[in-house]
Amino acid sequence: MSDIVPIKLVCLDLAGTTVGDIAMVERAFAEAIATQGIVPGTGAYARAMVHVHRSRGCPKIDVFRGIFPGNEAQAQAANLTFERSYEGALERAGLEPMPGVLEVLDKLRGNDVKLALITGFSRTTLSRVLGILGWHDRIDLAISPEDAGGRGRPWPDMVLHAVLRLGVADVRNVAVIGDSESDMLCGRRAGASVVAGLMTGVHSRERLLKGGATHILDSIVDFPGLILSDTLGATQVASSAR
Repeated sequence: MSDIVPIKLVCLDLAGTTVGDIAMVERAFAEAIATQGIVPGTGAYARAMVHVHRSRGCPKIDVFRGIFPGNEAQAQAANLTFERSYEGALERAGLEPMPGVLEVLDKLRGNDVKLALITGFSRTTLSRVLGILGWHDRIDLAISPEDAGGRGRPWPDMVLHAVLRLGVADVRNVAVIGDSESDMLCGRRAGASVVAGLMTGVHSRERLLKGGATHILDSIVDFPGLILSDTLGATQVASSAR
């Protein structure tokens, strides 16, 4: 690349970015809050689901703490139900990679780019996801908030954990890709040179740009051409603002 250092590490989000399980996640949230008395058709339910939508990408326990402020026991109970519901859905329906994602992972690895999955799921849930996907030979690292000291997105900790674990010399050698505002905030706070927002998830172009996206992509299949290009520059960056 002519104007930034080469990308040596890519940190990729899961839901809405590399796998298409957004509906499963939202159903699990709905089931979890229902066990705590917040049921569909009520104002409390509508407010809770708005919070879920705004908090996409954040650690799931932190989402529940936002729904049940000051009641850690209730937040933990809802989080446990979420994990059981989501993992049950995984067992019944499996997971489908987003179109083209396997080819993207293979192309990046083939160009000596290290890959780290970062997620708001717990380590237990992440392990289930990885077992179903069978991506162990396609990625270098998979990180949950627990692996990075407990702080997930929008904090930069998971990206910085990947930098340290994988021996990347400079945070400018990092690219982050995701579909939520918290993904963008995490990448910018970590110092990544490229923070790419995907339009395949739940947050709008405006939300992604608000979070600090340097680029907006319609599909993950466009990502290798972005970070492997020798001409990454002002035209592409400027296009993200339109």
